[in-house]
Amino acid sequence: MIDVVKSKIKKGEKAKLRSKKNLKVASDRPRMVVFRSNKYIYVQVMDDLNHKVLCSVSSISKELKDQKLGKNIQSASVIGKEVAKKLKALNIGQVVFDRNGYRYHGKVKALADGCRAEGINF
Repeated sequence: MIDVVKSKIKKGEKAKLRSKKNLKVASDRPRMVVFRSNKYIYVQVMDDLNHKVLCSVSSISKELKDQKLGKNIQSASVIGKEVAKKLKALNIGQVVFDRNGYRYHGKVKALADGCRAEGINF
C-alpha cells in the first residue's frame, strides 16, 4: 500500500516538472501558479527573479468570502477574474500560466478563461 502512495506522489511530481520546464519566465512576465485542493482553488502570482509573491486569490479569500465559493467551475472563473483585477492594479498585463501539473481542462481552464476575459495575456 505504501508503494502505491509513493508512486502516486512521484507521478504528480513528474507532472509538475514536465509542465514547469517549458515556462519562459521574465521580469515583465511573472508566473501565475494554480493549486487545487479537494475543497478550494488557489492562485498565486510570483516574481521568480525577486522571489516574491505579487498577489494571491483563493476561494476562501476575504474579498470573495461573501460569494461562498467552492471548488466548482463557476468559482474558478470568478477567481480568475479577481486575480486579473489585482494584476491590472499592479500594472501587469502578461503572465506565464503554470498549471502545476494539472490538466488544462475543467477548473484550470475556467480560471484561465476568466483571467483572459479581464484582459490578461498568457
